[in-house]
Amino acid sequence: MSLLSPAVLPILLLIGSNLFMTVAWYGHLKFPGTALWVAVMVSWGIALVEYWLAVPANRIGYGTYSAAELKTIQEVISLTVFAGFAVFVLGEKLTWNHGIGFGLIGLGAFFIFKGPLK
Repeated sequence: MSLLSPAVLPILLLIGSNLFMTVAWYGHLKFPGTALWVAVMVSWGIALVEYWLAVPANRIGYGTYSAAELKTIQEVISLTVFAGFAVFVLGEKLTWNHGIGFGLIGLGAFFIFKGPLK
């Protein structure tokens, strides 16, 4: 299976998209002295790149994945990227509560991909 296949490419694009969006949403927290309007405008510019990755990811992936599956993939990637960002950039500690919460979301993702229960 090629990295450019409709099954893999959307995932790669969503990873890139979430890297940009996490920086856009949370990167400004490292700079609390920056004016809010500056933080918003810089974040908006970063988010524009995110959209250039997310929209094609969903367009390419739809059909190989359902809309619910694409959203689930995005959320799992988002939590993974956010957890790394929170620890390595913001210096926060993850607790067991975070692990349990993320695990429950992962369980939800399992059921999305498992299909209808019988």
